[in-house]
Amino acid sequence: MSVEQIIVFVVLGLTLALFIWGRWRYDVVALMALLVVALAGLVPSHDVFSGFGHPAVITVAAVLVLSRGLVNAGVVDAIARILWRVGDNTAVQVTALTGLVALLSGFMNNIGALALLMPVAITIARRQGSSPSVLLMPLAFGSLLGGMLTLIGTPPNIIIANYREQAGADPFRMFDFLPVGLGVAVVGVAFISLIGWRLAPRRVKDTSAEDFFDIHDYVTEVQIQDDSEYTARPLRELMLDVEEEEADVLILGMSRDRDSELMPPMLTILEAGDTLLVEADPESLVTFMEIAGAELVTGGESDEDGLKSAVESLNLREVIVTEESPLVGRTVRTIDLRRRYGMNVVAVARRGGQIRKPLREIRFQLGDILLVQGSEDAVRRGCSQLQCLPLADRGLQLRRPQSMPLTLGIFGGALALAALGLVPAEVALSGAAVLMLLTGVISPTEAYDSIDFSIIVLLAAMIPLGAALETTGGAQLIAGGLFEVAGAAPLTVSLMILMIATMLLSNVVNNAAAAILVAPIAIDLANAIGVSADPFLMAVAVAASAAFLTPIGHQSCTLVMAPGGYKFGDYWRMGLPVSILVIATAIPLILWAWPPMPG
Repeated sequence: MSVEQIIVFVVLGLTLALFIWGRWRYDVVALMALLVVALAGLVPSHDVFSGFGHPAVITVAAVLVLSRGLVNAGVVDAIARILWRVGDNTAVQVTALTGLVALLSGFMNNIGALALLMPVAITIARRQGSSPSVLLMPLAFGSLLGGMLTLIGTPPNIIIANYREQAGADPFRMFDFLPVGLGVAVVGVAFISLIGWRLAPRRVKDTSAEDFFDIHDYVTEVQIQDDSEYTARPLRELMLDVEEEEADVLILGMSRDRDSELMPPMLTILEAGDTLLVEADPESLVTFMEIAGAELVTGGESDEDGLKSAVESLNLREVIVTEESPLVGRTVRTIDLRRRYGMNVVAVARRGGQIRKPLREIRFQLGDILLVQGSEDAVRRGCSQLQCLPLADRGLQLRRPQSMPLTLGIFGGALALAALGLVPAEVALSGAAVLMLLTGVISPTEAYDSIDFSIIVLLAAMIPLGAALETTGGAQLIAGGLFEVAGAAPLTVSLMILMIATMLLSNVVNNAAAAILVAPIAIDLANAIGVSADPFLMAVAVAASAAFLTPIGHQSCTLVMAPGGYKFGDYWRMGLPVSILVIATAIPLILWAWPPMPG
């Protein structure tokens, strides 16, 4: 093993370890790895940042913009309305949700398809008093299966298409993935609809945001007394003094002379007799009352009813934090939600349970559910700017109807040009994105906001890293080892080993990174066996999208973790049989659609 190969393997090993650890973001880790191999001289200086202009990266960015255009046009919303008529049978609900998200994921970003249907699934579950967990895991798995259908269904397909060109053939075209992807998706959706959903845990049975977060125990009415030093002073001064004592208190509402106001402005002048509706733990509540010169509002059972009524009128909404949200890694205090967005964060849930510690200490993570308070307009704007997904409330879906025929025409035209090979996919899809901008379907701000720059940086950094694995002979070395293990066995065994290895990798790292790392190995393995690379590349494409065993391999699985109340070990119970079915279905279809021609 050469020094260059040792460096590459060490860098890749550390990169994968950091991916699994999850302390730092994928894109940051990938960029660090790229810089290390560049400083080691394993990537030519003029190629270090060539990944940013790679066709796969351009195509992924264009697909994300087009997905936002389809949402703006109301295309997805119109299709999703069908789900409201599926009835109360759980199997039918699972079939409809999983089938629809699979279909949508074949033609738009699968995270976007999941995000649009997740509120529908949660609302359906709550309306019939059942557990959302029964519907959400099948929904997430369906989005992964649907991504296998077309070139633009998921980034691994786009990456694999371009690696085929490296193997000496034309890139895979728009529907080249369909013969294999459709069979796998149909079998997968059928299994999930008939059997798989029964393996999902039933953990969250609450029917409302208030019940789920159990905020009644932390909401209290207090009244400002005559001798309070804060009378005739703004509410802001009181809250600043409370913060200095590190008391965790939220002002949810205020009433004065029978007039009530939710989220009173911080400049409101306090008066004796004002009643404040506050959320605080017992210790913080005592501190607040001592500072404010306030007393609990008491009076028997009627107060309990009044408090319950007050809580129910707070206009609370649940939203989920996505990977692109600026909230990730920040706290309520640093983001200043109340002043900048007109929202209070009332509570935070993670992995199915409310976090019981001061809000100011909570650093938001991907998949956190926030219980927010604010007006309809404030929450709508806040969700859009903070890239959070509203749950179980269709009124907050962030879309405005546009010209649906025009949008479908632009999108369909781009698909046709790419499918027929008249124009490269990256050119056709980028052109469609520009047309949507010029026709007003999507604004420039929305176009840039829709691009997940973390995945762009990840891809752009990993592509040269994958090239270094190839140019140093590292990929050939791994392929040679695989050939020694499976070379004498039938081709089916080689494909199976390759798929299992890719699946395992994809379940712990980003699926795009898995495709980039394994594709060169697949090509070299095909060369070692003496056959065309097509069946091996197609096997990698399918396996890279089959991250069903853990909640960290794909964003779809991560996003449903908190609202479904899932634990880390819940996924394999349904994910393992689905993964086995994917391999059992894909290999015969691959050998039929892409027979191994002599290389």
